[in-house]
Amino acid sequence: MLTKRLEMIFRNAGGGRTTISVLDPKDTLTEAEVQAAMQTIITKNIFETSGGDLVGIIGARVVTTDVTDLIAG
Repeated sequence: MLTKRLEMIFRNAGGGRTTISVLDPKDTLTEAEVQAAMQTIITKNIFETSGGDLVGIIGARVVTTDVTDLIAG
């Protein structure tokens, strides 16, 4: 089974990295759309992290995983 997730990677106030993952992103998703969404998350300050507020964008990527069951349970 093939699965996809969008990983949005932010810098937090403590200087660390925080990743927010979203399953099944649209195939038509653009860089501009992801960047706008990430900037909105930062501007609205809607998530708390152990490293403090999200303060910057490090990057984003779509991760595809292909799993093949050998024994179905």
